[in-house]
Amino acid sequence: MNDDEVDANNGTTQPPSDPLLQWSIWQLLDSILPTGGFAHSFGLEAGMQSRIVSHPEDLQTHVIHVLENTASLLLPFVYAATTSPNLATWQHLDAILDATLTNDVSRKASVSQGSALMRVSASVFSEIPELKTMRAAAVSGGNVAVRFHHAPVFGVVCGLIGLDGETAQRAYLFVTMRDVISAATRLNLVGPLGAAVLQHQVAVVAEEVLRKWKNRGVEEACQTSPLLDTVQGCHSYLFSRLFCS
Repeated sequence: MNDDEVDANNGTTQPPSDPLLQWSIWQLLDSILPTGGFAHSFGLEAGMQSRIVSHPEDLQTHVIHVLENTASLLLPFVYAATTSPNLATWQHLDAILDATLTNDVSRKASVSQGSALMRVSASVFSEIPELKTMRAAAVSGGNVAVRFHHAPVFGVVCGLIGLDGETAQRAYLFVTMRDVISAATRLNLVGPLGAAVLQHQVAVVAEEVLRKWKNRGVEEACQTSPLLDTVQGCHSYLFSRLFCS
């Protein structure tokens, strides 16, 4: 039936996905997008200096724990923002997440990456005026107090460019996995080829993590690996460091 998709339930044809949407998704996930994610190791640098991650063999376990923690704590915010990408919802989710993140290092990292993502998205996806309007309303202050935490911003951007909730959540896990493995490469814990192999291997686990934690309400957000959060909180005390968090 050419490029049309057939609905298995009633036999009706469904229009193919918008090709331009695919380009937007790829650009959003591209490491060249200057959102500052590569300035953060997601606690890996502190984990190495505290000997929690001592060898390359420990890296896969660490990445899986980071993904599990990210999924349990942040995917609810991504999902809620994607399904309702408006200023009121964004403000509400941002305030809840700001109160939830007790780790000052991770809170600052979230704000830094979120503000950069919103600034870049408002400029790149200029065909979506809501992004620029929402950012302007948040920056101007007034009755709108937004700290620009990354997960809600990511969800808002995904929702406005047309992604569904599950794709947005999978994309968020991919960005997290990409960045922490990139940090491992720059910390000389694994080589570029080994990093590529690891990413492919962990993708299977990441999909399982997504199925476990996807589409949950914000009230279900929780930490599954509190040790990671504790170690990341020590990052600012490191004598020498390459990353911001």
